[in-house]
Formats: sequence, C-alpha cells, structure tokens
Amino acid sequence: MNQLLFGAAYYDEYMPYDRLEEDVRMMKKAGINTVRIAESTWSTCEPQPGVFDFSHVVRVMDAMEAAGINVIVGTPTYAIPTWMAKEHPEILAVTESGPCGYGFRQNMDITSPAYRFYAERVIRELMKVTAHRPCVIGYQIDNETKHYGTAGPNVQQQFVKYLREKFHDDLAAMNREFGLDYWSNRLNAWEDFVDVRSACNQSLKAEFEKFQRSLVTDFLQWQADIVNEYRRPDQFITHNFDGEWRDYSYGIQPDVDHYHAAAATTVAGFDIYHPSQDLLTGKEIALCGDIARSLKGGENYLILETEAQGYINWLPYKGQLLLQAYSHLSEGANSVMYWHWHSIHNSVETYWRGLLSQDFMENDTYREACRIGQEFAEKGDHLVNLKKKNEVALLVSNESLTALKYFPIEFPVEKAGVMYNDVLRWMFDALYDMNVECDILWPESEDFSQYKVVIVPALYAAPDQTLQRLNRFVENGGHIVVSFKSGVANENVKVSCGVQPNILHDSLGVIYHQFTLPRGTVGLTGDVVDAGDHKAETFMELLIPEGAETLASYDHYNWKEYAAITKNHFGKGTATYFGTMTDEEVLINVLRGVMADAGVDISEENAGVMIHKGVNDYGKTVRYYLNYSPEEKSVVYRYGDACDVLTDETVAVGSGITVEPWGVRILEEK
Repeated sequence: MNQLLFGAAYYDEYMPYDRLEEDVRMMKKAGINTVRIAESTWSTCEPQPGVFDFSHVVRVMDAMEAAGINVIVGTPTYAIPTWMAKEHPEILAVTESGPCGYGFRQNMDITSPAYRFYAERVIRELMKVTAHRPCVIGYQIDNETKHYGTAGPNVQQQFVKYLREKFHDDLAAMNREFGLDYWSNRLNAWEDFVDVRSACNQSLKAEFEKFQRSLVTDFLQWQADIVNEYRRPDQFITHNFDGEWRDYSYGIQPDVDHYHAAAATTVAGFDIYHPSQDLLTGKEIALCGDIARSLKGGENYLILETEAQGYINWLPYKGQLLLQAYSHLSEGANSVMYWHWHSIHNSVETYWRGLLSQDFMENDTYREACRIGQEFAEKGDHLVNLKKKNEVALLVSNESLTALKYFPIEFPVEKAGVMYNDVLRWMFDALYDMNVECDILWPESEDFSQYKVVIVPALYAAPDQTLQRLNRFVENGGHIVVSFKSGVANENVKVSCGVQPNILHDSLGVIYHQFTLPRGTVGLTGDVVDAGDHKAETFMELLIPEGAETLASYDHYNWKEYAAITKNHFGKGTATYFGTMTDEEVLINVLRGVMADAGVDISEENAGVMIHKGVNDYGKTVRYYLNYSPEEKSVVYRYGDACDVLTDETVAVGSGITVEPWGVRILEEK
C-alpha cells in the first residue's frame, strides 16, 4: 500500500434527504480518501428474491470516483432481508436460547444451504457491478462475523461428522477423550448422538464451540472464494474482525478463531472501540492492533472501524481524535476509518454518532479530523507501512478461553468474575504500562525463537506440542512468564493425570497438588513484594518448588509454606510462574527482572508517555511518543538524532522533548 487510508463508513441509503454532493465536499475538506459502502443493506440491494437494485451503490461509486475517493465494498450478507426470513424461516439460527426471531442483524445460520444460495447470488451480482470500477480498491467480506451461537439440527449433524473425522470413526476413543462415561453420557453408536446444547459434559461443549468457530473460518473462506472469481489483482480482500465486547473492545474474540479465519483475507482488518475522555489509555488500541498485525505474520493491517464521537460518553476531548489516529498507526495500521461518517436518525444505533452529528454541521470532532486528514496527506509517506520487530510476544488461546468459561477460575460458575481475557489483560496491561511492545502468538504458532520473552496467560487447554515448544524455547535461551491455570488440560479439555503444571513442570521447576481461593486476606511476602499491602487475588495454587527460586510466598498462617511466585533456570533461559493473580505493582516488579535477564530495554525515564516504534518505507526508525493524560509531559529522547515528522523540528540525542496533553510527537531518526 502506498498511502494511508483515511475515511469512514458511508451510507447514502440512510440519509433523510439527498446530500451526496455536500458529503463529498465535506469529505474532501477533511482529507478523507476512502469510504466503506454496501455491507449493511441487503434488503435495499435485493428488495424481492432475484430482483436487484444496486443504484445506491453505483450512485456513490460515481460520486467518489469523480472526487478521487477510494471505495471499499462490503458484501451485504450479515443482515438478511425480510422476504428471506418469511420464505425460509429455517435460515434463522437456533441457538442455546432457542430459535432466533427476525429483526436484529446476524441472526442466521451461516451454514444453511438456503442462506448460502441467496448470499452467493447477491455477492455475485454485487461483484458484477463493482469489480471493474477504478475507485474500488478492495472488498470487505461480511461484517464482524461470528457463529452467532448457531446450533440447530443442521449444525448438530455437521458436528457429528466433524467428530467422526477427528476421531477417525473411533467412537471408543471419543468417549475416552471426553470422559463420556460420566453420568451415563457414553455414546455407543454415532446415531445416538444427542443435541449438544443440553450436554453436561463441558469438554464436549468446549469442543462444540471450537467447531462453531471453525464454521466462521469456512464461511469467510467461502465468501473470499466467490470474490476472488471477480476481483482484480490490485483489489484486496479484508474482514473487520473484532474482539470480545465489554462495552468496548476488551480481549480476544470467543466466537471466532482469528488465527485461522484470517487466512481468507489478503489484508487483515479490525474494528477497535475503546473508552475515551479521562479513561483513554491506548491499551485497547495496542492490544487489538497487536492481534491484527500478528494475523498475517507481522504485515500491516486496516482499521476498518473505530470511533469518532461514538457512544455519548466517548465524545473525545480536544486532541484525542488525533492521538487515537496516530496510536493506530504506531501499531502498524495503514488506515483509520470511522464508523461512521454521519449519525443516523432511526433504529438501534441512532446515538452511535459518527464524524457528523444528526445536524450534519461541522463540529469539533470533524474539525480535528480535517487536521488528521491534512497531516496524513502531507506526511503519510513517512508513516505508512510501518514495520515492527518486537522482542516480546503474548501467547493467546481460544481453547483456553472457552475451557475457562466452563471451568471458571472463580467458582461457582454463575458468580464467575475473573475470566480468561481478564488474565490476558492483567499481563498485557502491565507490559503496556512498562512501555514493552509485543506481538501475538497462538498455540499453532510454530516458531517462538524470534522472541526473547513469551508471556503465557492462563493456558488452561493446550496440546502437548505447545507445552513442549515452550520448554524448548526456555532451554534454548528464551524466557517465559506463565500464569496460574496453565498446562492443566489438553486441547480436548481433558485434565492431565500427572503432576501440575503438567509438561511445563520441566521448565518451571515447580509443582502443586492443591489450589484454593484467597478468601479473606492472604498477603504476599518476598523479594518482589515492595512495602505495602499486596495480596493474592482471585486464585491460589499452592506451589512447591522443585529447583525453582521462590520470589514470593503466601503471607498467611495456613499457607505460608507454599510459594506464590517462582523463577527457574532451565537450560539457557528462565521460566517464571505466577501461582496467583497479584496487583500490577508486583507483576511489574517481576516482569522488570525478566526483561533484564532477557536484555529487553525498558524506557523507565519516559514513564507516563507510551513509546511505540517501527521502521518506515525509507528504512528509518520512527518513534511515536503518545501522551494519554491531560498534563504536558517531558521526556528524554535518547536515540539517534531525529526529525519531528509533523513539525520538521530537529531533535538531538539526549535532549528533552515535551508532549502536549493528549498529544503526540513522531520522531524519525536521520
């Protein structure tokens, strides 16, 4: 890609009156060079079965083409028309809660033959209208796709077929692996398979969710195959993946296996939403950006949706829209695109506001976007295609996320508080606050050797090969930091009958037989625990070192003989283990030691300003200094002489630089 894409989703069909010409004028003023269109309105494109009307798509393409604005076309398959639900009610997904009703988007069974028939037809007709247009630079297949909990008879039959293939038609092996003798759940004939929604066997239910995630992978590849029949070589295929939603993007997505699903795309894409105003930290931008960048082996990615005004409590302070935009670029994004251009006047997302409010007038957010667009146009050649080479990686696992849903860290199930993504965020956020950038690994990742440190949050369910790979990584000189609830079960959520933490015991040099919850107050004591009130939080494994050094113990009369945090030398590397969750201060104390052992630099004197770096198309190192606070920050620039990309100011090594409140400085080494 030779330019930064700056833009928004644009829905001319939602407009209360014809203002396309005025919208284009305001886009040009804002420096917007790309719009996303078409993914939301299947019922407009095909008002009746086989009757197609793409006039609104053509109208927008004509206007954008004349204005020199790029277009990304979305396949309109994530919200089905009314006539389809009426004629084919079997298309509506049957979930654990029962049949879906019509109305909300993403309510269909993505494996339904009838749905696939109509989806393929509308995609092909759309491609005929758009693929030849010079303004169309790429395609977005579907929209934030999930499996939507689909679990009807059609899906149940496919699951049985999937299991038969997985276990090579060996029913006894499947019974043994999932422990189906328990409560007389044993299956003695494949024909006896019952609806998994009512199963009490969590290993089987976790396998069903893994299967459901594979449906998304298959569905996106199916769409990509159709698009590939029509698209030009210079047109990309992307998809707007998203994370777990907790009123904003929080962690890895439970209902999609991003690692496998991204294979359908030529360029990874992501939607990132985050708290704003005084709660803006940049952490969600960084984590989701790391995931997106790692999906295609470190290649640059597209931000297809992020917030402009968004929720009522997301209206950005002055400077924050610009800070957010450069935060995306600092992670390796090649685009910043807002959802959406204009705020709509009806329905569910009426008050999810775009760059413009419902009055379509210029506002502070729009005016700040104009500055972003101008800077992207003038300086984008120094910022596009930023390549990042990090020394630290975070190993994430959909299987562990699902397993810890069924076997939560905190019992009982209905009161579960801390979940997998909380542990992931506990460890990621500490790295972020230390100014340590990281990549993302998955259990399927073959090569850990390019990293000095691998962080492993709650790897509850993983194949033996992954655990052995971690041991070899340490033995060969790497450093790992592993949290509690790791190495417990295999990829089928079958708990090991050996000593815990299973295969990782070799590198960690520690075992445990028992665990509990820190009811009341269980303090921590040890070299990594500074003066203050530091407690064991959430979970306690009662660790018994077998060669490992004790970094912290439980400060409790009944648990004081057990270690809480350990460090072990194994081969040429080290393995650190947290048997409990701690506050961030203790976690950072431990991580500092690990980074020192590994030779990973930490910019301690620049605490409070996030520093992200990469190499641009000119082969020069670019560093972003990002200030997520309402106070001006002063930091020491300690690298080679540089030029401020945005101001052209020369900055000498060792000099102090200031970063405005909610501001950014971008320095390119000479």
